[in-house]
Amino acid sequence: MKRLETVPAADGFRMPGEFEAHVGCWMLWPERPDNWRLGAKPAQAAFVEVARAISRFEPVTMGVSAAQYDNAVNLLPDDVRVVELSNNDSWVRDCGPTFVKNDATGEVRGIDWTFNAWGGLYDGLYFPWDRDDEVARKICEIERRPSYRTDGFVLEGGSIHSDGEGTLYTTEECLLSPGRNPELTREEIEGKLRDHLGIEKVVWLKGGIYLDETTGHVDNICCVARPGVVLLAWTDDEDDPQYAISKENHDLLLASTDARGRKVEVVKLPLPKPIHISAEESKGVDAVDGTLPRLEGDRLAASYVNFYIANGGLVVPAFGDANDAVAVEVLGRAFPGREVVTVPAREILLGGGNIHCITQQQPA
Repeated sequence: MKRLETVPAADGFRMPGEFEAHVGCWMLWPERPDNWRLGAKPAQAAFVEVARAISRFEPVTMGVSAAQYDNAVNLLPDDVRVVELSNNDSWVRDCGPTFVKNDATGEVRGIDWTFNAWGGLYDGLYFPWDRDDEVARKICEIERRPSYRTDGFVLEGGSIHSDGEGTLYTTEECLLSPGRNPELTREEIEGKLRDHLGIEKVVWLKGGIYLDETTGHVDNICCVARPGVVLLAWTDDEDDPQYAISKENHDLLLASTDARGRKVEVVKLPLPKPIHISAEESKGVDAVDGTLPRLEGDRLAASYVNFYIANGGLVVPAFGDANDAVAVEVLGRAFPGREVVTVPAREILLGGGNIHCITQQQPA
């Protein structure tokens, strides 16, 4: 498919909200033993459950390496499409395309951001990342969507949230980090976001979830329920380092207006109690130079905010915590009319994230 030389906003395209209609979602299959314990078998079982849950609401495509293709086909439900797709790891929300839409024509295109494993040689999580950086282009080719390439401008899909009406939410911790685009000012980064996403205003939060390996991705601490309403990861424990981070973001959001001039309404979504890597879990991961180690006692960036909005449903991570039920209740109120489904997420969390999918927006 055609690689476009223009920019999306100039062509009349915008980034929709994740709550808008989808034609389907993409995932990537976990396998690397230096990130996933026990040869990724427990993580693969968890990804199967996520795919199964999402496929109740919309089509799911799983990208899988050649070595794992037969295994994935055998494990996944029959209604999940499996395609061979080389990758370095399974974080498709970050390395995959951001789909943008032209409301006048209904056309959908993809943005192929430069990907450098969350910080490149400065503080990236693994090396190399070359196959991940090709994932977005390949997905656009498979889906027959023209794409824009941002050569040299680094961004991950999990670092941005759109309300679909001109407002973008992100964090300073991530987008202003030295591992992304250190040569650009905050204003220049905002210009890139406007040009590519058709947004009018950026609401900058400060930080993300405490010790999040992604350097503070917004998708783990704050997301948009609908225009003017956001969910924020929250703890009442003032002794937890997360409290100060969430409190600062809470106050910033309450003082903000969106691109339409609305005051931002904040819904607190409680966090599970801190989760740490056990000795057994740590020993199950291969130690390899160039990959962030998984050490006993490390605190993990667990959050319910990193859920998936499907057509008619929500797929929510569960951690065996008392707040699992609270999260379901809060999300049910925030998304009336959608069925809330939970999936066990500890094995995914051990690999450094939560539910990781991208949506392909519905043409008009």
